[in-house]
Amino acid sequence: MTRKICVVTGSRADYGLLHPVILGISLDLELELQLVVTGMHLSEEFGSTVAEIEADGFEINYKVRTLAKSDSPEGIAKSIANGIEGCANAFAKLKPDLVVVLGDRFEIFAAASAALVSRLPIAHLHGGEVTTGAFDEAFRHSITKMSQLHFVAHEDYRNRVIQLGENPTHVFKVGALGVSNYKPEELLSKIQLEVELGIEFKEKSLLITFHPVTLEKDTAVEQMNELLEAVETLDDTTLIFTMPNADTGGQAQMKLIEDFVERHSNSIVFKSLGRAKYLSCLQLVNGVLGNSSSGIIEAPSFKVGTINIGERQLGRVQAESVINCDPKSSSIKLAIENLYEESFQTRLRAVVNPFGDGNSSQKIVSILKQVELDNILKKSFHDL
Repeated sequence: MTRKICVVTGSRADYGLLHPVILGISLDLELELQLVVTGMHLSEEFGSTVAEIEADGFEINYKVRTLAKSDSPEGIAKSIANGIEGCANAFAKLKPDLVVVLGDRFEIFAAASAALVSRLPIAHLHGGEVTTGAFDEAFRHSITKMSQLHFVAHEDYRNRVIQLGENPTHVFKVGALGVSNYKPEELLSKIQLEVELGIEFKEKSLLITFHPVTLEKDTAVEQMNELLEAVETLDDTTLIFTMPNADTGGQAQMKLIEDFVERHSNSIVFKSLGRAKYLSCLQLVNGVLGNSSSGIIEAPSFKVGTINIGERQLGRVQAESVINCDPKSSSIKLAIENLYEESFQTRLRAVVNPFGDGNSSQKIVSILKQVELDNILKKSFHDL
């Protein structure tokens, strides 16, 4: 009997990571892929990235519209409520055998909540991680407690999930999906990318993504202004911005970026680059600047330096390619100088990504196919 695996994706970021898993499920004759699309994918403001999923040839079984018009705390809470209701309806219709979710965003928390009360087993990817600067931290650990199967990126994260009381036999260290998410032959050349994006790579280039630090009150605008001040005079550098997530303060940050790009001809902004173009940028730029998890997880595989600003990613395991700095223009400028130092560039060549060997998606699909699901819903707390 074919096992029905329902994958929920809510943003460009989680879809980019989930893509090889989704593809692996779709190609396996013993599995049936069900795809629920929600969150930022369905918002024009965030690039309507549902089109990317459709362009990849995947059938979307259910769309759950969640985002409220406001990114205030009230608006985010309403979006969570919309997500729980919509995902409950999706699961009632699709009747999956297992629900797969990734990460720590509120859309995914909503999907996991709906799956839990629908008595559906949940497989959670990228649990056990720590990011003390965002309320994603609490969502992530909450999803862990709602889930029965856990696919983690590092041994430290496996230990943490077990510390949360999960059965060690159901916690699998598979590495980070971002490490296995590209094939060199699929990436665009510099000339191809310049044509596709309508830009010209200068002597230097930076890929910039900066999200609100959601556990800090009213810092989104202040910190974005500090970042923009730090790159204001980099006339010899192509600045490629991608927009922040749908978090509290994100809309204000988007307006600042748009205004900056309008005034600076060496800069350009995208609501979403898409998986292939984003990874192609990673292989060409001099560095990643901001506070996105991509700079921690994916960039090291490209031997690209990351300037990690502030506390949003505080607590994650980091490669030696990461330069941490405060969300102040002076600190960011110093970090940019360090990025281009010959000694740092030399060290980059030997950087090893701490998140696995690049086979995570194959490992996950294999386990999803073989793991016993009977009686998996009732969990006992595993005491250390």
